Amino acid sequence: MSLPEAKSKKIALFVDVQNIYYTCREAYGRQFNYRKLWQLVSQQGEIVQAVAYAIHKGDDGQLKFQDALKHIGFEVKLKPFIQRADGSAKGDWDVGITIDVMEAAADVNTVILLSGDGDFDRLLVKIYQKHGVDTQVYGVPSLTAKSLMDSAGQFHPIDASWLL
Repeated sequence: MSLPEAKSKKIALFVDVQNIYYTCREAYGRQFNYRKLWQLVSQQGEIVQAVAYAIHKGDDGQLKFQDALKHIGFEVKLKPFIQRADGSAKGDWDVGITIDVMEAAADVNTVILLSGDGDFDRLLVKIYQKHGVDTQVYGVPSLTAKSLMDSAGQFHPIDASWLL
């Protein structure tokens, strides 16, 4: 791809923060390098939208991480962490991510999703069929749903080279 082509390509980037955090931690015991991701994706074109979806617990480490994401260029969307009476927890961004991806798909050439959640497989198929956008997924191979990998135009395995 020539430089003018790359610069005219519009990219929307969406991160399921909890999914990436837990899959990288489980598979590798390390954290994902969002700065490296930003640098590599920005070489493909202009990142016109970048959203990281996270759960807000309010602890200092989490606040520093959210600030780092904002500094890189992400908009950080937060939902409160909900602890249920039975001890289970709730904090799910699937519907919010889906709505934002569907809205962005009409205005970009490429949608990139960081998640291993198979619930997004139909979303990628739908935006490709409706808008003809390129779809890419980044996920930990052993913890990413096969249906999600299969629905993406490109699957980028998160391995040790993507970690801090």
